[in-house]
Amino acid sequence: MNDFILSAFADEAGESLAAQIAALKRNGLSHMEIRGVDGRPVIDWPEDKLRQIADTLKQNGVAVSSLGSPIGKIGILEDFEPHFERFKQAVQAAKILGTDRIRMFSFFIPQGEDPAQYEAEVVRRVNALCAYAGENGIFCCHENEKEIYGDTVDRVLRLYERCPGLKGVFDPANFIQCGEDPAAGFERLKGNTDYLHIKDAVKADGSVVPAGEGDGGLPGIIEEFYQPGSGRVLSVEPHLFHFGGLSQLQKEELKGQKGYEDGDAAFDAAVKALKALLDEKGYCYE
Repeated sequence: MNDFILSAFADEAGESLAAQIAALKRNGLSHMEIRGVDGRPVIDWPEDKLRQIADTLKQNGVAVSSLGSPIGKIGILEDFEPHFERFKQAVQAAKILGTDRIRMFSFFIPQGEDPAQYEAEVVRRVNALCAYAGENGIFCCHENEKEIYGDTVDRVLRLYERCPGLKGVFDPANFIQCGEDPAAGFERLKGNTDYLHIKDAVKADGSVVPAGEGDGGLPGIIEEFYQPGSGRVLSVEPHLFHFGGLSQLQKEELKGQKGYEDGDAAFDAAVKALKALLDEKGYCYE
């Protein structure tokens, strides 16, 4: 078995499923972290559309490594029940698309307030999500993200301690943008990390750059994550070009673009950078 399975957010290359599949094939990838199709979050498509997507992916030899959902990207003071109903849709979508992972978050904290005062409610919600997912054979995979409860290493650890069903998605660039040291953080979080987001950033201004060109310490993190022949997932999240749907993911504009002419070029550059890091160390991957 290969050391790593390479996956990617192909919606950064194009909104249509055809464009996403073309980008994956062009770069020799057989897995995707599916997030948006035709400009709409995949979890919001009805069952018949999801089945069409699943059939098309299967016909093209593409497997879904994880469902990149927006679950947990609401304010902690917002009503949880409608969001929980949306999560049920995400679980159903994951089943149809053939993955047992759902990427999720731990709720935005009111600006300027102490996240600790909201910890109990965050934990209650995350445990409710994990319990429902577990009943359906799905894992919740928490991504560290700016301005949510779990945006620092200490608080992500608190979530792992208090939410035993929770797994992790480690994103080095997001930690840099929160003033954390990704390499040191990974030493503390690696035991709970299910897969990596391959996204690098520059500490000086938080701008996202191809893997290995920033301060994310990706070569060392990948080496720590490495288990020979384990097929662990590395999921490329380029964030190098203003792709369709970006406004749904973050408030701020992308910084430090390197002049990619379109989403395809940025996507190709992001995948090429990861492969270069892996080739340098002689890892086997698919």
